[in-house]
Amino acid sequence: MTISGFSFPTAIRFGPGARREVAQHLLGQGLKRPLIVTDKALAQLPVLAEFRTHLGGLDAAVFAGVFGNPTCSQVMEGARAFKAHRADCVIGFGGGAALDVAKVVGVAATHPGDILEYVWDHPTVRPIDGQLPYFVALPTTSGTGSEVGRSSVVSENDTHLKRVVFSPKILAKVVFADPELTLGLPAAVTAATGMDALTHNIESYLSPAYHPLCDGIALEGTRIAARALVTAVQEPGNLQARSDMMMASMMGAIAFQKDLGAVHSCAHALGAVCDLHHGLANALMIDTVMAWNHAAAPEKFDELAHVCRVSGGGGEFVPWLRALKARVGITGKLSKHGVKREQLPRLVEIATADMCHQTNPRPCTTADFRRMFEEAM
Repeated sequence: MTISGFSFPTAIRFGPGARREVAQHLLGQGLKRPLIVTDKALAQLPVLAEFRTHLGGLDAAVFAGVFGNPTCSQVMEGARAFKAHRADCVIGFGGGAALDVAKVVGVAATHPGDILEYVWDHPTVRPIDGQLPYFVALPTTSGTGSEVGRSSVVSENDTHLKRVVFSPKILAKVVFADPELTLGLPAAVTAATGMDALTHNIESYLSPAYHPLCDGIALEGTRIAARALVTAVQEPGNLQARSDMMMASMMGAIAFQKDLGAVHSCAHALGAVCDLHHGLANALMIDTVMAWNHAAAPEKFDELAHVCRVSGGGGEFVPWLRALKARVGITGKLSKHGVKREQLPRLVEIATADMCHQTNPRPCTTADFRRMFEEAM
């Protein structure tokens, strides 16, 4: 037997109204000058203005330079904003992109060099060895679960390849998970981010890595998302469904400490080459990849079917996924969403090089990725 390590350190305040606790918490830590890191679109919406009304006693500034798939240059701009405000802490407020930038703005503001030099596979990776600013996170979508993650995914400015800064030091000190912040999400965003959360849970459970704690979380996260996603999309004001999806999102991100699979390798390629929304990319590929995976883990597919209340066992799980996608409005093949056939070689190349499929339950070769992308076209 080998020695395995497990860690679940994130403090979470969960429930409607949790956002109102942020100011008191930061003041209690002796902090008064937060930089709110958010995205351009969110900064223009009432949800941020409303949140700021709860920050009495704090001198807050806003960096709203995040857009699209987050890039290294956005992180560096955020670090400059941190220094200009003489900030003493960071509030991440937004979806996965804003939170990924927020997690490492403090690194870039307090450590030398470019944030790209801190990605885990840089040939001369710099250590994160200095004191980091206090960081709290408020998710406004239910998809990536970035608020509870110890990694930040940012893209290279020129190639758009996703790079990962990984360190327990960038974990949020406290997550304020308030499902009321997601009530204004459009149906299409709710669907795409919700499919992202479901994919995280499913792929984590299917990973052959040993982590029974994560297996339990992933199965329960799958059950919750399967029950709540359609309602969250079709009844946008349903606070219980929004709460369930926020919890499923966090559970998926906690579970993928166990790692992910080939759906994410494909999605990362689609994000890099076609700038496709990550959740949508996962949704477009999940049924194709899961059909490929079934033969490698039939018992686990039976269990997934059970928690999703799919009659007929694991063999009916992929048809259920396809029907679920249709019910939340995600339809069509990759070509309908702007992916061109001439992009396939580059998509296959990036997916093959991506590390996520190393823990896919069925090994994937370049030829396998080519076939899956062809089927999904």
